[in-house]
Amino acid sequence: MSRLMSIDRAVVDHVARLARLALTEDERDRLAEQLSSILEHINVISEAETSATAASATVLPSRDVMAADVARPSEPVAALLANAPAQEDGYFRVRAVLEDE
Repeated sequence: MSRLMSIDRAVVDHVARLARLALTEDERDRLAEQLSSILEHINVISEAETSATAASATVLPSRDVMAADVARPSEPVAALLANAPAQEDGYFRVRAVLEDE
């Protein structure tokens, strides 16, 4: 397996410029060291033998969290309209939102 690149000052400077970060000299040196360390950890993980492991998007078991879509009777119209601020002929009355042209 190929090794990932290490992060040097030039890469840190380039990324800082793209992100418009103003870094001090100490921050640049520290970030180069920390990011290189992170890449080394990724190298270790990438060397793990996974050919016998099935690909998955999660380690948790898959389950359906949605309720079944079952048809059921609606509430009576009178009950639905009981709290309506305005109603007319069995419908909610709302103010017009479109004007005639």
